[in-house]
Amino acid sequence: MRALYDWMVDSGLTPHLLIDAASEAVVVPREYVADGRIVLNVSPTAVRSLTIANDTLSFDGRFAGQAFRVSAPTSSVMAIYAKETGEGMMFNEDAPAPDEAPKASRSPALKLVT
Repeated sequence: MRALYDWMVDSGLTPHLLIDAASEAVVVPREYVADGRIVLNVSPTAVRSLTIANDTLSFDGRFAGQAFRVSAPTSSVMAIYAKETGEGMMFNEDAPAPDEAPKASRSPALKLVT
């Protein structure tokens, strides 16, 4: 995930994460969760103090102008993709098919990087 994130940022793309927000270990603003999932813009201009560790990810973000500390186990990350191209990688067999991504996110269909 870190390598894909770095590649997207270095390429001038906007990395987004699709997170399974069903677990209590996932700390996100619940009003932005749709169908048990949330899409997060994790570009350097959108977040601060992004940490992608082997077992957790966290960052400080703003949602409707309100500061919020987001954290989640890396096992809850279902996909990382570039907003502009939809290219990325799904990490979980239970991740939604491209046409099943949460409608509230306005995310493009995922295209797997091969």
